[in-house]
Amino acid sequence: MAALPVLALVLLLACGGPRAMVLSEKVSQLMEWTSKRSVIRMNGDKFRRLVKAPPRNYSVIVMFTALQPHRQCVVCKQADEEYQILANSWRYSSAFTNKIFFAMVDFDEGSDVFQMLNMNSAPTFINFPAKGKPKRGDTYELQVRGFAAEQLARWVADRTDVNIRVIRPPNYAGPLMLGLLLAVIGGLVYLRGSNLDFLYNKTGWAFAALCFVLAMTSGQMWNHIRGPPYAHKNPHTGQVSYIHGSSQAQFVAETHIVLLFSILIETHVVGDNSVIMCIAGIGLVVFFFSWLLSVFRSKYHGYPYRYCFSAASVIVFVGIVVQLHHQRWLWRKWSKYK
Repeated sequence: MAALPVLALVLLLACGGPRAMVLSEKVSQLMEWTSKRSVIRMNGDKFRRLVKAPPRNYSVIVMFTALQPHRQCVVCKQADEEYQILANSWRYSSAFTNKIFFAMVDFDEGSDVFQMLNMNSAPTFINFPAKGKPKRGDTYELQVRGFAAEQLARWVADRTDVNIRVIRPPNYAGPLMLGLLLAVIGGLVYLRGSNLDFLYNKTGWAFAALCFVLAMTSGQMWNHIRGPPYAHKNPHTGQVSYIHGSSQAQFVAETHIVLLFSILIETHVVGDNSVIMCIAGIGLVVFFFSWLLSVFRSKYHGYPYRYCFSAASVIVFVGIVVQLHHQRWLWRKWSKYK
C-alpha cells in the first residue's frame, strides 16, 4: 500500500500534468510582464527560473548590459535604445505571440548570471532557443553587425523564424532641417531676386560637391545604416580602440579619422609661382595618403599597399615634381606669346 503514492506520482509525472502547469505559469508570468514593459528586467533568480530551467516552448532574447552611470558604458546606453525599439515593435505588432520574449540582465542586478555564463563584456545579445542550449550563432556579432534595431531584427528572424517589422518613433529632425534649408534658399532668392549670380558660383558648388564626396567615402552612410558604436573600450585593460580590427566593421571614430585624412589629402597647398610650395603640397599628399594606407593595413593585414616612403616612391615623386614644373613653364611661355 505504501508504494501506491509513489506509483501515482510516477504516473502523474509521465503524463506531464505538473510539467504543463509549470510551463503555463511561466508563459503567463512572462506575458503579464511583457504587457507592462516590452523588455523584461531579470535578476539571477528570474533568469534561472524562466530562461535556463526547463520546460520552455518559447525563445528568449536576452541583452546582457551595464546601464548604471558608474559603469560608464556609453555603448550600452546606445544599444539599449535600439533594443527597446525592437522590443516595442514586436510588443505592439499585430503578429505578437508568446513564441518569443525580450529580456535584459544588468550586471549590477544579476552579476551571478554573468559569472554563470562566463561573460566579461557588455553589451551582449544571446538567443536562448525554445529547445536545447544556445549555439554559436545564437550570440549576436555586435562588432560586425552593429546594434541597429533593423540588424537585430534580421538576426532574430534568422534564429527564431519570427519576422519583426521595426517601427521607429517619429523623428522630426530631418524634416525640420530640410524645411530650414528650403527657407534659407527661398530667403536668398527673395532678397537677391535681381541678382542670382551666387547660384553660378563655381567655388560654392565645388565646395558642396567636395563635402558630399568626403562624407560618402569616409563611411558616414555605413554608420547611418549599421549604427556602430563610436569606439570600443576593453573591459579588462580599459584601453579604448578607435579603429576596428576587422575589415567587415568600423567605429564612428574611425570614419572621422578617415574623413580628416581625406580632407588633408584634398586640401593640399600648391603655390602659383613657387616650386617649393608645389613640392611641399605634393609631399603633404604623399604623407597623409601613406598615413591613410596604414589605417587600412591595421584593419586588413593582407592589404597589399603600405607607406609610400620607399625608393621607388621618391623617384616617382621627383618625376612628378619635374613634370609639373615643366608643364607650368610651357604654359607660361605659351601664354606670353598668345
